[in-house]
Amino acid sequence: MNLPTALANARTSGLSRAWLNFILPWMIPFNRPHGFKVVPLPEGGISVHIPYWRINRNHIKGIHACALATAAEMCSGLSVLEHLDPKHYRLIMRSLHMEYHYQAKMDAQAACTPDAQVILSTVVEPLKTSEAVDYTSTVMLKDKKGNHLATGTVTWQVKGWGKVRTKV
Repeated sequence: MNLPTALANARTSGLSRAWLNFILPWMIPFNRPHGFKVVPLPEGGISVHIPYWRINRNHIKGIHACALATAAEMCSGLSVLEHLDPKHYRLIMRSLHMEYHYQAKMDAQAACTPDAQVILSTVVEPLKTSEAVDYTSTVMLKDKKGNHLATGTVTWQVKGWGKVRTKV
């Protein structure tokens, strides 16, 4: 599957979006139980819907902090891979920092909108001369009412597959 093309097609086609949300849980099995749905944003970027399901809740009936962090990671990674072909570049999360502001008591949404020009100038161009580059993106998590639940800051190490020293 060509991920950047699949994400671009899912932006304008409901059928492509349904196919993407059918395939992603099999490609990323760790996220399967959460029931996340990926929605490419019309203006660019990715949004991940987090359902208010029993499996995503904590002991005080709010969406668990780890479910929010997992959605932030997924949202950030897909929004970066929207601009970088995973056949050419390897992404590994270097760090994830979450700041929680409000308790999630209903469906939530994570959104990340990186700038394609920034990724080109801070990732693609430097990789022509260096082995690896770090890229940091910010993810905003809000509930259905617009309450700001959390802010995730995710740093990715990006490397060309030719520079990877471990076997896949």
